[in-house]
Amino acid sequence: MSAPRRDEGPGASEDDSGRLARRLGTGDAVVIGLGSMIGAGVFAAFGPAARAAGAGLLIGLAVAAVIAYCNAVASAQLAAVYPVSGGTYVHGRERLGPWWGFAAGWGFVVGKTASCAAMALTFASYAVPGPWWAQRAAAAAAVVALAALNYRGVTRTALATRVLVATSLTALAAVVIAIAVGGGGSPANLDGWGQGGGYGVLQSAGLLFFAFAGYARIATLGEEVRDPRRVIPRAISIALLITVAVYLVVGVAALLAAGPDRLASSAAPLTTAVEAAGAAALAPVVRAGAALAALGALLSLIAGIGRTTLAMARNRDLPHWLAAVHPRHRVPHHAEIAVAVAVGALVATADLRGVIGFSSFGVLVYYAIANASAFTQPARDRRRPRALNLLGAAGCLVLIVTLPWQSVLAGTAMFAIGLAGRKLVLARRPRPA
Repeated sequence: MSAPRRDEGPGASEDDSGRLARRLGTGDAVVIGLGSMIGAGVFAAFGPAARAAGAGLLIGLAVAAVIAYCNAVASAQLAAVYPVSGGTYVHGRERLGPWWGFAAGWGFVVGKTASCAAMALTFASYAVPGPWWAQRAAAAAAVVALAALNYRGVTRTALATRVLVATSLTALAAVVIAIAVGGGGSPANLDGWGQGGGYGVLQSAGLLFFAFAGYARIATLGEEVRDPRRVIPRAISIALLITVAVYLVVGVAALLAAGPDRLASSAAPLTTAVEAAGAAALAPVVRAGAALAALGALLSLIAGIGRTTLAMARNRDLPHWLAAVHPRHRVPHHAEIAVAVAVGALVATADLRGVIGFSSFGVLVYYAIANASAFTQPARDRRRPRALNLLGAAGCLVLIVTLPWQSVLAGTAMFAIGLAGRKLVLARRPRPA
């Protein structure tokens, strides 16, 4: 199985008129990667992770980072050979077969749909510190408003990405500074590394993996960066390193200020940390930063899911009516409406920890298949040793089975529904003569 290869250098083809311009350097790619990672996830994931592992969530953070790196390397290697939309849905079909591609695409769609619900709930938790019903109403309103924007073809630009990165980093810096100068932190809050044992640490890693979602965005830039074979791996490493450093500093600060028990019981853990440090005056800055980051992530996610759904519908792996493109706005409007309805249902019925776990389940399956696909590539297409693909796939599977049992059960049920549905559709589809 193979796809038309794209040479990485300029002038590789007699006709470059259909190519995107190679304008991005290492710095640009790093900023795009940071914009995909440092977002609303970090404002939400420390609470569930603290519930699973206490202060051991810091170890879980390191585990999640290693697996994220393996996954990003695999995605970069595949994107260099298959520079088309669809990500591992396409890569799995090409390297492993249609069923694996479908499983990856299904995992992405259901996992990222849950991510949308998590972003909507995160927005509401920080923006509306009122009763639960008001938060649910605000989350649902955000989904409807941003789905309407996407319906009209509004997307995040490079400038918007930089603004959102700056907003998120400003809010995270406010957390760290408030705790450092507030004097409310206590080293005793870092005790309890053994809470939950090794299982708890791995569960926290699976939940914190949610906060790294989007890192492989760099791997899709192969046609837009200069010298992609050098720039993409370097940008992935730099962006991940910066993100891990930021998350580690924020995690330590939050634990010092509030302790794992208070973080575990909070839907807005970083606001809780700032208030516990005696710097409540800065809480509005944190709330505003988290709310804006969540809205930006939600806008981007709805667009991304809609386009993967479009690709699957075109191959009839999902109902073909989802492949419709609006004649004026040129967006997959049926797919985006379906996504908005599904997210609205999750917002109305699920809690934040549940949708984070469910999201991690689907996305970890997606990346396990990405690693397996990269493992099958021949030596001429490889960028890193196969051992990284094995580590990435094994790590994804381990994190999947250590997620909260409710997330594992719900995720398994959703995959069973998807695979059974595809089998039924194929059985009823007329065979070619």
